[in-house]
Amino acid sequence: MPPVADLPGFLHGVAPILDRWGYYAIAGVIGVESFGVPAPGQTIMVAAAIYAGAGRMNIVAVAAISFVAAVVGDNIGYWIGVRGGRKLALRWGKYVFLTPERLARAEGFFARRGGRVVLVARFIDGLRQFNGVIAGITAMPWRTFLLYNAIGAALWVGFWTTIAYLLGTHLVEIIEHAHRYKWWAITAVVLAVAGYVALHVRHIRRRRARKADPAAAQDTPS
Repeated sequence: MPPVADLPGFLHGVAPILDRWGYYAIAGVIGVESFGVPAPGQTIMVAAAIYAGAGRMNIVAVAAISFVAAVVGDNIGYWIGVRGGRKLALRWGKYVFLTPERLARAEGFFARRGGRVVLVARFIDGLRQFNGVIAGITAMPWRTFLLYNAIGAALWVGFWTTIAYLLGTHLVEIIEHAHRYKWWAITAVVLAVAGYVALHVRHIRRRRARKADPAAAQDTPS
């Protein structure tokens, strides 16, 4: 494999692990990250894909191992959530402002939109590590979780391995350059979300008003 110096920037830290353990490192790091253990799963996958682009690893093997590790890890997280996660959340959730009422709302949210959340969770740091546990806690059907989780993992692995394989170490330069504009991007996202919420609330109020009108008309004496 290439020396550590061939992996600049944020990839530098995972190079020794990848150099020593190879494919086992990919499986282990992505697997444990997927059920909640803080680990650089996405970083090591990108590094491995760059290695593959340099001819030092097999890109098909990197992608396949990453996919399997992600799906297996998320399913372990799911069953952790099913077996004990809800009890732990109800017992200790108050210390992180997770009240039974908020947990109930989360359960309802996953019941309505859980599939879409799981689908995009792999691309969101923080949610990527805990989406399986949350899905288990909120009693999302396992088959539904498995389907959307597998699709999300395939998209996540396919995107990052393809980009890293084709761009190599230039990917680091692009990411570091884009990092300079992160606050502009965050501001744009916040404004977009705020706009969506405002429009959604407005729509709900109008719908309630329309429903209330017939009742008000019936109550009015002739």
